[in-house]
Amino acid sequence: MYNTYMQDRPARPPTGLFALLHAADAAQSHVESKLTTIGLSLPKLAALNVLREAGGSLPLGQLADRLSCVKSNITQLVDRLEADGLVTRASDPSDRRSRLAVTTAAGRKSCEAGLRLQERTERELFGGLTKDQARQLATLLGKVGSVTDRAS
Repeated sequence: MYNTYMQDRPARPPTGLFALLHAADAAQSHVESKLTTIGLSLPKLAALNVLREAGGSLPLGQLADRLSCVKSNITQLVDRLEADGLVTRASDPSDRRSRLAVTTAAGRKSCEAGLRLQERTERELFGGLTKDQARQLATLLGKVGSVTDRAS
C-alpha cells in the first residue's frame, strides 16, 4: 500500500541541496559528454590547463596541490595523459627526486580545444539566463562554495 501511494504522488522537482546536486551532476555529465568527443575528460582538461597556466610544466607534487588532489591520483592522471601523448615526464633540474609533468604540442592543442569547448558548453548551459541572473547565480554558488571551503 505504501508503494502504491508513493507511485501515485506526482514527482516534485528537487529543492535545496538535492536541486544543487542534481544540477551539478547534469552539468558535469553534459560537459564530460562534450569533452569525450575530443578525447578529454574534466580531470585531464583541468590538469592541462593548470600546466598551461604554469608555463607548460610543473613538478607532480605541485600539480597535485593546484588540483587539490592526492599525489597517487596525479600519478594515475599523468599516466593517462602520457599514454594519450598530451604530457611527458622529465627530470626536475631543481630537485633530483622530483619529476615534472611537461605539456607536449599535442597537449597544448588539446587544452586549447578543450577550453574552447568548455566556453561553448557554458554558453549552452547558461545562455537562457540574463546577465543579472548569471551574476546572481555565480554569487550564490560562490557563497555555497565558501561554506564548504570553511567546513573542510
